[in-house]
Amino acid sequence: MLSMGFRSEERGFHGARSGAGVAGVTQARYLPPLSFRSIARGMNERLAGLFGDMSIELGKVGIWRHLSGLTPEVVAEVEALGYGTIWVGGSPPGDLAFVEHLLDTTQHIAVATGIVNVWKDDAATVGASYHRVTARHPGRFLLGLGIGHPEATDKYQRPYATLVSYLDQLDDLKVPVEGRVLAALGPRVLRLSAERAAGAHPYLVTPEHTRRARQILGDGPLLAPEQKLVHQTDPERARAIGRPRVQNPYLGLTNYLSNLRRLGWTDADLTGGGSDALIDALAVHGDAAAIARGVTAHLDAGADHVATQVLNPDPMPALRALAGQLQLTPR
Repeated sequence: MLSMGFRSEERGFHGARSGAGVAGVTQARYLPPLSFRSIARGMNERLAGLFGDMSIELGKVGIWRHLSGLTPEVVAEVEALGYGTIWVGGSPPGDLAFVEHLLDTTQHIAVATGIVNVWKDDAATVGASYHRVTARHPGRFLLGLGIGHPEATDKYQRPYATLVSYLDQLDDLKVPVEGRVLAALGPRVLRLSAERAAGAHPYLVTPEHTRRARQILGDGPLLAPEQKLVHQTDPERARAIGRPRVQNPYLGLTNYLSNLRRLGWTDADLTGGGSDALIDALAVHGDAAAIARGVTAHLDAGADHVATQVLNPDPMPALRALAGQLQLTPR
């Protein structure tokens, strides 16, 4: 069986090159399973084929933010600026009440969870919540699921088998494959995300991880990495913002450390709060053009969508500048 694919009306950005303005962000949308997979992934190539009846338009760029930071003012302006998706970060409750509230109070922006933790909420609760939300707001919600971290729960045993069992239960509850994505870092769960979900939502990754993930996923499944951004041109000030947010808790969590080591980062990079090179890679800093390049680097590496997490205390100046640089347009 083919897993639900992801197609883009145009791959990438026009004029996306170092030092140049970035323009022409196009909408991207989900499609249900198709009988063909031969969609070229080159820049500026048109979709070949037809859209199915069910689609979720994510756009090329979204925002990732914890519940507490998704104030009505932030949400309204993010939608007005043309961002395609709000990723509700952390471990939002499986009742999806906040997701439903966001959808109720916006017009068209998609909402995704980044991610519901399978140890915290049982599949029956999440499945019922999914159906409630999608019945009220069809085509606007994407369920992000993840296994979490051994440091966060004493229940953490046989994580892969637990995730597979959870997906089996969601299947029984008629939660569609095309309506869910998995938090995935390593090859095994990346492959699972292509086989049992719409694709992958990797967190705390670099464009090199995106390149490797696309090779594992192949053409079709959604690849939507998260990228932290700091809108600050002074490197020391930028690292003073980015380092604490990377160090605590992520450099103390085994799953992230293992993934970073797979990417070639050494113990010297991962201790002492993280080397400058590591922090600069995980929390890209600079002016609007520089942070835009941090986003397009993932798209060039094979991402379909990038969930941007601005670390500045007030995210809106950065999000306004980034939207202008990428020439985002409201739907």
